[in-house]
Amino acid sequence: MTFSKVRNIGGDLAGSIGDLGTFLPYVIGAITIASLDVTRVLVMFGLMYLFTAWFYRVPVPVQPMKVIGAAIIIHHFTPAEIAATGMLTGAILLAIGLSGLIDKIAQLTPVPVTMGIQTGLGISLAILGIEMAGSDWTLGLPILVVMLLLLNNRYLPASIVALVGGTALYLFLHPGTTLPVLNWQLTLPHTIWPSWADFNRGFLQGALPQLPLTLTNSVLVTAYLAAQLFPESSQRVNHKNLCLTLGIGNLIGAPLGMIPVCHGSGGLAAHYRFGARSEYALVFIGGFLLIIGLFLGSSGLQLLQIIPPAVLGGMLFYSGLDLIHPLKSTDSKDIFLFAAVVVLSIALNPAVGFAAGIAIFLLSKKIKIQ
Repeated sequence: MTFSKVRNIGGDLAGSIGDLGTFLPYVIGAITIASLDVTRVLVMFGLMYLFTAWFYRVPVPVQPMKVIGAAIIIHHFTPAEIAATGMLTGAILLAIGLSGLIDKIAQLTPVPVTMGIQTGLGISLAILGIEMAGSDWTLGLPILVVMLLLLNNRYLPASIVALVGGTALYLFLHPGTTLPVLNWQLTLPHTIWPSWADFNRGFLQGALPQLPLTLTNSVLVTAYLAAQLFPESSQRVNHKNLCLTLGIGNLIGAPLGMIPVCHGSGGLAAHYRFGARSEYALVFIGGFLLIIGLFLGSSGLQLLQIIPPAVLGGMLFYSGLDLIHPLKSTDSKDIFLFAAVVVLSIALNPAVGFAAGIAIFLLSKKIKIQ
């Protein structure tokens, strides 16, 4: 451990919880709707965090895949269908990485498109954060104000103050809230083997619609953002490696009960915004989830559920703002392309923004698509 990493242990600890705003709602929703085993989900997330920390050495996030997470909640996926979806998604990403296809996609994608997707995602996350904070303004407004005052404070990290202080304030304002009863016992995960029918639904309603968002947000934009935030230490965070770690992680983790995961740019911005500068942020959050999964099980889920949405919304709002950056170009074509991708990413989704951006770019350069 280098001196700079030792000096920033407090920042890494604070930054380790910066991504809970996107992590918890999808994980809790999926566990509740699909009746997933809490131990399997949290243990596999913890192990994936530790693997990511070891491989990348910078705070690359581990998040539930958003489209698949929504499909689990809306279409009521079974645990076997979730496992099938994760295995299919992992296999596809592994193939894209090993074949070199992702590098060709990256070479084709101009900077205004990548930055447009990043900015669009940032605005969308900030809006979602405001909506979550607005679910309880008596709590959400103080959280937003206090976090603003503490964003650059090394001694009172905004994320920890928001999480601990916000939860305490929520319990004070709602004295009738039922507190979790923690049951300590060692529980180990076990495997899930999907049938062929599970793969059919998992592919059509899960893996297929998820893939464009993963390639844009979790690969292209995450690699771009990592290079901006960690120019001297993010060499491993490249397009091929991101595909490979997601491919291997989902292939191995899915049959062991892991919800399909990605490396989102929003999560990277969240970890960085609240102080994470090294892999130790991932070690902290990964170890925490591992302990909860192994020793608390379902009562550990109750512990996570006590964190109010308004607190998570405040964290999500400020991490979203960090993704918003103006395009440094005076070329009117670049500015138009950037703006079009931002608008489409917010109004529809980043995959549509990416496809439209590439089409506009090719047409503007008068490249005939064969």
